[in-house]
Amino acid sequence: MINKKKLSIILVVLAFGLFQFVSNAYAHDKGFSTGFILSDSKGNILLSQNKDKQFIPASILKILTSLAAIQILGPDYHFSTEYKFDKRSKNLYVRGKGDPLFISEEIARFCKQISLSIPTRQINNIILDNRFFSEQIHIPGKGDSLNPYDAIVGALCANFNTINFRWDSQKNCFISGEPQTPLLSIFNNEIQKTNLKEGRIVLTEHQSRLYPGFLIKYFLEENNIQVSGNILLNENNNSEQNLSFLSSYQLTDVIKKLLEFSNNFIANQLLLTLGASQYGEPATLDKGINVLKSFADDLNLKKISIFEGSGLSRSNRISPEQMQNILIKFMPYFTLLKKNGTDYFKTGTLTDVRTRAGYITGKNNTLYPYTILVNQKNADYTFIHNKLIKMVGNIENDLD
Repeated sequence: MINKKKLSIILVVLAFGLFQFVSNAYAHDKGFSTGFILSDSKGNILLSQNKDKQFIPASILKILTSLAAIQILGPDYHFSTEYKFDKRSKNLYVRGKGDPLFISEEIARFCKQISLSIPTRQINNIILDNRFFSEQIHIPGKGDSLNPYDAIVGALCANFNTINFRWDSQKNCFISGEPQTPLLSIFNNEIQKTNLKEGRIVLTEHQSRLYPGFLIKYFLEENNIQVSGNILLNENNNSEQNLSFLSSYQLTDVIKKLLEFSNNFIANQLLLTLGASQYGEPATLDKGINVLKSFADDLNLKKISIFEGSGLSRSNRISPEQMQNILIKFMPYFTLLKKNGTDYFKTGTLTDVRTRAGYITGKNNTLYPYTILVNQKNADYTFIHNKLIKMVGNIENDLD
């Protein structure tokens, strides 16, 4: 005898047959450019189309990167930044370890800790060590625009290697767009080149390497420590002791920001950190990719193609069913995704690519994982998404 729940699902699927017929015909007309899948919380497929076909995932790939980071580093992992003070030279050495959220508030905390842990009110040079990451890292798909998603990755980065600014008509000058961040005069020329009254610019590679040092200098002086020397890069560290500053953000906090703002910089910082954690420093793109591919193999995701961790590369490939397997494993962390009504989701967008993956929630937080992959110009995935939500609603109503 078929129980009530199974009967309800069967009836809903039958009633949904017309939609499946229409969508299959639509996919044929579009060259099979659309794939989707909906399942229950145990992975039993309720509806699918082209579930085994490989598609460009765009930013929903970030869910895989996030899951790998949680499983390998641990949800309570905190990024660290190391520092040393050489009493002889009075130089301060700062060594980055890939923290993607080394932002102004954290740098202020960092400098406060330094001020309480070194026996001086005078520092000569601030020497920055970026060697935890290889210097030769190029993220496939990343452009050279002034958009934050094109920010350069690095072992020691400040504020996503970007500067937020706005024009103050009363002061007749540019000021910081963030009250917690000083606007340093050395970047005035770059700001003026934008011809904008407000916005955000991405720093060049050289600027991004030095920027953390200038902010550290500013916040040290806020703590009454005078910096008399220069900001330098990657000199030998002769100091005897390593001290460590831990980020106030645990990994799940980092991932929530990554998924909410679809931050490519954070995603690839995680990927590179994973590479260094498993294969040793310096972090390289190949090491990070190998970790992610090995993790995908452990999830039995055969033939998945991964070229970076954010979804920027159009060479990334994944099938709806593979993405669904990732979502099943990610279910304990579903609240890290953006929420809209009963939908927890991550979207992805590239030219001619629209994707979406997440969970439609039923009563008592029952989760229905779904994936939509559309790789076709002008192919609107909203039709499919609405139908999947309606299907879940019908199932839930029939189970009452």
